[in-house]
Amino acid sequence: MKAMILAAGLGTRMRPLTLTTPKPLLQVQGKPLIVWHIERLVAAGVTELVINHAWLGEQIEMFLGDGSRWGCQIAYSPEGEPLETGGGILRALPALIEHPDELFLVVNADVFCDLDVTGLIQQPLADTDLGVLLMVDNPSWHAEGDFRWQSETGYLHPVEGESLTYSGISILRGRLLENCAPGAFGLAPLLRQAIAAGVLRGVRHAGYWSDVGTPERLALLNASEQKEVVE
Repeated sequence: MKAMILAAGLGTRMRPLTLTTPKPLLQVQGKPLIVWHIERLVAAGVTELVINHAWLGEQIEMFLGDGSRWGCQIAYSPEGEPLETGGGILRALPALIEHPDELFLVVNADVFCDLDVTGLIQQPLADTDLGVLLMVDNPSWHAEGDFRWQSETGYLHPVEGESLTYSGISILRGRLLENCAPGAFGLAPLLRQAIAAGVLRGVRHAGYWSDVGTPERLALLNASEQKEVVE
Protein backbone atom coordinates (compact mmCIF):
# COMPACT_ATOMS: atom_id res chain seq x y z
CA MET A 1 0.00 0.00 0.00
CA LYS A 2 1.21 3.48 -0.87
CA ALA A 3 0.55 6.61 1.16
CA MET A 4 -0.11 10.26 0.41
CA ILE A 5 0.88 12.97 2.84
CA LEU A 6 -1.19 16.11 2.36
CA ALA A 7 1.18 19.05 2.71
CA ALA A 8 -0.26 21.71 0.39
CA GLY A 9 -2.00 23.90 2.97
CA LEU A 10 -1.17 27.58 3.25
CA GLY A 11 -0.82 27.41 7.04
CA THR A 12 -2.56 30.75 7.53
CA ARG A 13 -3.58 29.95 11.12
CA MET A 14 0.08 29.29 11.98
CA ARG A 15 1.33 32.70 10.92
CA PRO A 16 3.80 34.26 11.49
CA LEU A 17 5.58 30.88 11.81
CA THR A 18 4.57 29.84 8.31
CA LEU A 19 5.50 33.06 6.55
CA THR A 20 8.96 31.63 5.88
CA THR A 21 8.55 27.93 6.70
CA PRO A 22 5.88 25.55 5.35
CA LYS A 23 3.83 24.07 8.17
CA PRO A 24 4.96 20.45 7.58
CA LEU A 25 8.55 21.51 8.34
CA LEU A 26 7.74 23.16 11.68
CA GLN A 27 9.61 21.46 14.50
CA VAL A 28 8.00 19.08 17.00
CA GLN A 29 10.49 18.05 19.68
CA GLY A 30 13.38 18.93 17.39
CA LYS A 31 12.05 17.08 14.34
CA PRO A 32 9.92 18.41 11.46
CA LEU A 33 6.27 17.42 11.81
CA ILE A 34 6.22 15.65 8.45
CA VAL A 35 9.20 13.49 9.42
CA TRP A 36 7.18 11.98 12.29
CA HIS A 37 4.64 10.81 9.70
CA ILE A 38 7.31 9.44 7.37
CA GLU A 39 8.99 7.48 10.15
CA ARG A 40 5.71 5.96 11.35
CA LEU A 41 4.74 4.97 7.82
CA VAL A 42 8.11 3.37 7.11
CA ALA A 43 7.95 1.50 10.44
CA ALA A 44 4.67 -0.03 9.22
CA GLY A 45 6.25 -1.09 5.94
CA VAL A 46 4.76 1.73 3.86
CA THR A 47 7.76 2.93 1.87
CA GLU A 48 6.25 4.46 -1.30
CA LEU A 49 5.01 7.96 -0.53
CA VAL A 50 3.48 10.81 -2.50
CA ILE A 51 3.59 14.31 -1.01
CA ASN A 52 1.67 17.24 -2.48
CA HIS A 53 2.74 20.78 -1.76
CA ALA A 54 2.05 24.38 -2.68
CA TRP A 55 3.11 27.16 -0.30
CA LEU A 56 6.92 27.12 0.00
CA GLY A 57 6.82 23.60 -1.37
CA GLU A 58 10.35 23.80 -2.73
CA GLN A 59 11.57 23.80 0.87
CA ILE A 60 9.78 20.49 1.47
CA GLU A 61 11.41 18.91 -1.59
CA MET A 62 14.85 20.25 -0.68
CA PHE A 63 14.63 18.94 2.88
CA LEU A 64 13.12 15.50 2.21
CA GLY A 65 14.74 14.76 -1.15
CA ASP A 66 13.95 11.33 -2.53
CA GLY A 67 13.24 9.91 0.94
CA SER A 68 16.22 7.55 1.00
CA ARG A 69 17.35 8.98 4.34
CA TRP A 70 14.29 7.37 5.91
CA GLY A 71 14.24 4.20 3.84
CA CYS A 72 11.40 5.25 1.53
CA GLN A 73 10.75 6.60 -1.95
CA ILE A 74 9.09 10.00 -2.19
CA ALA A 75 7.33 11.36 -5.25
CA TYR A 76 5.98 14.91 -5.28
CA SER A 77 2.74 16.38 -6.58
CA PRO A 78 3.23 20.15 -6.75
CA GLU A 79 0.13 22.29 -6.96
CA GLY A 80 0.41 25.63 -8.68
CA GLU A 81 -3.15 26.50 -7.67
CA PRO A 82 -5.08 25.50 -4.54
CA LEU A 83 -6.78 22.15 -5.19
CA GLU A 84 -8.14 21.49 -1.69
CA THR A 85 -7.92 18.04 -0.18
CA GLY A 86 -10.02 16.13 -2.71
CA GLY A 87 -8.53 17.81 -5.75
CA GLY A 88 -5.02 17.23 -4.46
CA ILE A 89 -5.65 13.53 -3.92
CA LEU A 90 -7.26 13.16 -7.35
CA ARG A 91 -4.26 14.73 -9.09
CA ALA A 92 -1.87 12.38 -7.29
CA LEU A 93 -4.07 9.29 -7.66
CA PRO A 94 -2.21 7.78 -10.67
CA ALA A 95 0.94 7.65 -8.54
CA LEU A 96 -0.92 5.92 -5.69
CA ILE A 97 -2.97 3.20 -7.37
CA GLU A 98 -3.29 1.43 -10.70
CA HIS A 99 -6.92 0.32 -10.32
CA PRO A 100 -9.91 2.07 -8.67
CA ASP A 101 -10.44 -0.88 -6.31
CA GLU A 102 -7.00 -0.43 -4.74
CA LEU A 103 -6.50 1.12 -1.31
CA PHE A 104 -4.10 3.87 -0.29
CA LEU A 105 -3.28 5.71 2.91
CA VAL A 106 -3.92 9.43 3.41
CA VAL A 107 -2.24 11.43 6.17
CA ASN A 108 -2.73 15.14 6.83
CA ALA A 109 0.71 16.62 7.42
CA ASP A 110 -0.60 19.09 10.01
CA VAL A 111 -1.68 16.56 12.63
CA PHE A 112 0.38 14.72 15.21
CA CYS A 113 -0.67 11.22 16.24
CA ASP A 114 1.09 8.39 18.07
CA LEU A 115 -0.65 5.86 15.83
CA ASP A 116 0.88 2.50 14.97
CA VAL A 117 -0.03 2.60 11.27
CA THR A 118 0.11 -1.20 11.07
CA GLY A 119 -3.09 -1.45 13.09
CA LEU A 120 -4.94 0.80 10.66
CA ILE A 121 -3.69 -1.13 7.63
CA GLN A 122 -4.95 -4.36 9.17
CA GLN A 123 -8.51 -3.10 9.66
CA PRO A 124 -10.94 -5.45 7.90
CA LEU A 125 -12.72 -3.96 4.90
CA ALA A 126 -15.44 -5.45 2.73
CA ASP A 127 -15.01 -5.19 -1.03
CA THR A 128 -17.85 -2.69 -1.08
CA ASP A 129 -16.30 -0.45 1.59
CA LEU A 130 -14.72 2.76 0.34
CA GLY A 131 -12.36 3.13 3.27
CA VAL A 132 -11.80 3.48 6.99
CA LEU A 133 -11.25 6.74 8.86
CA LEU A 134 -9.23 7.03 12.05
CA MET A 135 -11.52 8.79 14.51
CA VAL A 136 -10.60 10.50 17.79
CA ASP A 137 -12.49 11.98 20.74
CA ASN A 138 -13.63 15.53 20.08
CA PRO A 139 -11.03 18.07 21.23
CA SER A 140 -12.10 21.24 23.03
CA TRP A 141 -11.64 23.34 19.88
CA HIS A 142 -13.92 21.03 17.85
CA ALA A 143 -16.48 19.87 20.38
CA GLU A 144 -19.20 19.17 17.79
CA GLY A 145 -17.06 16.57 16.02
CA ASP A 146 -17.23 15.55 12.34
CA PHE A 147 -19.02 12.23 11.91
CA ARG A 148 -21.00 9.73 13.95
CA TRP A 149 -19.51 6.32 14.63
CA GLN A 150 -21.37 3.15 15.58
CA SER A 151 -19.10 1.05 17.76
CA GLU A 152 -21.29 -2.04 17.32
CA THR A 153 -20.88 -2.18 13.54
CA GLY A 154 -17.69 -0.19 13.05
CA TYR A 155 -19.38 1.96 10.40
CA LEU A 156 -19.87 5.71 10.29
CA HIS A 157 -23.52 6.78 10.12
CA PRO A 158 -25.21 10.02 9.02
CA VAL A 159 -27.22 10.53 12.22
CA GLU A 160 -26.76 7.66 14.66
CA GLY A 161 -23.83 6.84 16.89
CA GLU A 162 -21.21 8.74 18.88
CA SER A 163 -19.95 12.04 17.56
CA LEU A 164 -16.19 11.88 16.92
CA THR A 165 -13.57 13.91 15.07
CA TYR A 166 -11.87 12.75 11.89
CA SER A 167 -8.15 12.61 12.63
CA GLY A 168 -7.01 13.39 9.09
CA ILE A 169 -5.64 9.85 8.74
CA SER A 170 -7.45 7.25 6.67
CA ILE A 171 -7.32 4.41 4.20
CA LEU A 172 -9.36 5.12 1.07
CA ARG A 173 -10.34 3.15 -2.00
CA GLY A 174 -9.77 4.72 -5.38
CA ARG A 175 -13.43 4.32 -6.28
CA LEU A 176 -14.26 7.07 -3.79
CA LEU A 177 -13.01 9.59 -6.37
CA GLU A 178 -13.89 7.83 -9.61
CA ASN A 179 -16.62 10.30 -10.62
CA CYS A 180 -14.67 13.43 -9.72
CA ALA A 181 -13.42 15.94 -12.27
CA PRO A 182 -9.95 17.55 -11.99
CA GLY A 183 -9.86 20.83 -10.15
CA ALA A 184 -10.37 22.12 -6.65
CA PHE A 185 -12.80 20.29 -4.38
CA GLY A 186 -12.98 19.09 -0.81
CA LEU A 187 -12.80 15.53 0.48
CA ALA A 188 -15.49 15.92 3.14
CA PRO A 189 -18.50 15.83 0.75
CA LEU A 190 -17.23 12.55 -0.72
CA LEU A 191 -16.85 11.10 2.76
CA ARG A 192 -20.39 12.15 3.66
CA GLN A 193 -21.73 10.50 0.52
CA ALA A 194 -19.94 7.28 1.41
CA ILE A 195 -21.26 7.46 4.97
CA ALA A 196 -24.81 7.94 3.70
CA ALA A 197 -24.35 4.87 1.51
CA GLY A 198 -23.11 2.83 4.47
CA VAL A 199 -19.72 2.03 2.94
CA LEU A 200 -17.29 3.97 5.14
CA ARG A 201 -15.91 2.47 8.31
CA GLY A 202 -14.33 4.14 11.31
CA VAL A 203 -11.88 3.03 13.97
CA ARG A 204 -11.40 4.88 17.23
CA HIS A 205 -7.89 5.88 18.28
CA ALA A 206 -7.41 5.98 22.04
CA GLY A 207 -3.89 7.42 21.98
CA TYR A 208 -2.55 10.92 21.55
CA TRP A 209 -3.70 13.12 18.67
CA SER A 210 -3.60 16.84 17.97
CA ASP A 211 -4.47 19.08 15.07
CA VAL A 212 -1.33 21.21 15.00
CA GLY A 213 -3.29 24.13 13.61
CA THR A 214 -2.21 27.07 15.75
CA PRO A 215 1.04 28.31 17.33
CA GLU A 216 -0.50 27.60 20.72
CA ARG A 217 -1.11 23.92 19.94
CA LEU A 218 2.38 23.59 18.53
CA ALA A 219 3.81 25.11 21.70
CA LEU A 220 1.80 22.66 23.82
CA LEU A 221 3.10 19.72 21.81
CA ASN A 222 6.63 21.00 22.30
CA ALA A 223 6.17 21.57 26.05
CA SER A 224 8.23 19.39 28.37
CA GLU A 225 5.17 17.56 29.71
CA GLN A 226 4.47 16.25 26.20
CA LYS A 227 7.86 14.61 25.69
CA GLU A 228 6.57 11.19 26.65
CA VAL A 229 4.00 11.45 23.85
CA VAL A 230 6.52 11.72 21.04
CA GLU A 231 9.37 9.56 22.37
